[in-house]
Amino acid sequence: MEERSLRVVGTDKTFFNRLTSTLTKFLIPTQIGINGIKISMKRSALIKAFEAAEEDVDPNKKEIVEKKYEDAYTAYLEALDKYVLDTIYKKVKNETATKLESMALSQYYGIVQLKKNEYVEYKYRKQKYLLELDKETVMNSGKEKVIEKYQAFYISKQDALYKGILKNYSIKLADNTNVYDSTKEWIYIKIFDTLEEYIKNILPLKMQDQKLEKVVKDYEKYEKFSVGKLDARDNIEKNMILLGISRNLFTHSLPLVVAEQCYMKLLKDARCLVQDTKIAAKREKAYTMLLTLMEDYNVRLLSTKVYWENSKDREEFKSFFDKFKIIEKLKETDYIEYVKQKEILFVREDIRKIENEKTDYSRLIKYYKRKLVDYGVMRELKGIKKQTQDYTRQKQDKGIKEIADAC
Repeated sequence: MEERSLRVVGTDKTFFNRLTSTLTKFLIPTQIGINGIKISMKRSALIKAFEAAEEDVDPNKKEIVEKKYEDAYTAYLEALDKYVLDTIYKKVKNETATKLESMALSQYYGIVQLKKNEYVEYKYRKQKYLLELDKETVMNSGKEKVIEKYQAFYISKQDALYKGILKNYSIKLADNTNVYDSTKEWIYIKIFDTLEEYIKNILPLKMQDQKLEKVVKDYEKYEKFSVGKLDARDNIEKNMILLGISRNLFTHSLPLVVAEQCYMKLLKDARCLVQDTKIAAKREKAYTMLLTLMEDYNVRLLSTKVYWENSKDREEFKSFFDKFKIIEKLKETDYIEYVKQKEILFVREDIRKIENEKTDYSRLIKYYKRKLVDYGVMRELKGIKKQTQDYTRQKQDKGIKEIADAC
């Protein structure tokens, strides 16, 4: 099947809707007869096999039921390949294709190249596209019972395909370290793009699931970034939200060590944005976003980390997080002081982390110290900002101890 199929890469929703309307005559039985009938028969057999596989069955029969489902799924994909994409190829060859059909076929050559060098991704994305295409056809049919049954199968299979794609990327990043690798930049971009595809196209179909209550608020935040033109700050914040959602949806396909590298990539981008932005107002917005990212990284990821390669790093984080939890107690009683103390804590921690980085963060450190001077936790003598980390730490630690005693 994979050797002779024509595949299309892409997940553009508008493209699918327009292409599906063009292809409807190939898929609806009342319009084209035998081709549509065969596809409908394969789809019906698939849905029946899927429902049987989802039911509780005798363990002795489970393997047979699952095998029947896999065979039905393979036959269904073969039908779509043969009677839909073959038809596009013939129309292009005979110069009778529409622009949309020609676009679909031109994308096929991209998938051929992907097959040669990235076979695993090719395999998953080929299936994903065919399901997306036929799903639009089913939705356009208006048959409510068919739509409901097909959607259950569609969500289940797309979940598996997205997990496979993300797991493939995770394997490419995994090297037993949590250090961000700039030489693999394209993989990070692929991860964020794939997460966005899922959250845009699949997650809305599952929002009624009570198990997803934790991601509803994050999804609402994401929706604000799903329209309009985004600047660099918006893109970093959007990707931060995507990573947060992934911690609930893809904990195995995108394990903690990989998620940590993704967070490090975002932190690097955010730090560079703050220090490279010249306009004061935009820099302050970027700085606020960076603080939010630091909190997300520490609370959502590092606080859940069980295995640490370096015991010193673990103890340093434990000390930092203990202070953070004490400051959190101020949230209900003195919100302004809470925001101030939290900002000081994160800035101090980030200075410690980036002082010995290969990336030149000297201008960012200077900016951080200006903030600490303004808050009165760093000295400035004769107009020259002098690094007094011990003084800064002692002064805030004293303040945190006072908060803890008061609580």
